Amino acid sequence: MIIIKSDREIEIMKEAGKIAAEAHKLVSEMIEVGITTKELDKEVENFIRSRKAIPTFKGYQGFPASICASINEEVVHGIPGKTKLKDGDIISVDIGVTYKGYVGDTAKTYPVGKINDNAKNLIEITRKSFYEGIKFAKEGYRLSDISHAIQKCVEKEGFSVVRDFVGHGVGRDMHEDPQIPNFGEPDKGPRLKKGMTFAIEPMVNEGKYHVLMLENNWTVITRDRKLSSHYEHSIAITDDEPCILTSL
Repeated sequence: MIIIKSDREIEIMKEAGKIAAEAHKLVSEMIEVGITTKELDKEVENFIRSRKAIPTFKGYQGFPASICASINEEVVHGIPGKTKLKDGDIISVDIGVTYKGYVGDTAKTYPVGKINDNAKNLIEITRKSFYEGIKFAKEGYRLSDISHAIQKCVEKEGFSVVRDFVGHGVGRDMHEDPQIPNFGEPDKGPRLKKGMTFAIEPMVNEGKYHVLMLENNWTVITRDRKLSSHYEHSIAITDDEPCILTSL
């Protein structure tokens, strides 16, 4: 069942989302060659708690950190640790914030130092595909119209969309109904209505879409070990254009 949010609930989700966006701004300022993913995690957690909010990911089904930090071929759910970022890396940082009982969920992929042109293009197309998708995040469209637009944008550029992990509803819980694939035929699934809130998150691979789970049972990597990029915002369906909840 898709939970319809009231205007007041969406206002609280905006507050949670703003904290998550501010945390991303902090990450963008910290990323440099030599910093560890654990250092990023520590600073983000401290910042979130300083805003009287909770890092949603920490402890979620046993996840041990406040951010997901996924480097290069890591698709999602990278666990922060002693790994130091190197020149030419890309890193996807996923941040969840719970504030007044509601969640803001957002991810971005960052370059480290100087990256090659293909990595730049991968990051840009992942971001672009999100915005192509939410052109259809309006009343009257069907859920799969978002999915189809994302897939079309990505595959036009020769990249692939991950099939095993998808976007989702978001609200009081980080993962609510429905699941939102980043691929599929248009004009399928429920019709979109004002008050629906979703986390739309294209995960885009440089090579094939197939992925593998590492032995830690969290981190997902590309099977062909090529790069992967991630871009996510929480949004609300309105009676006009979609509202991005996780922005400054």
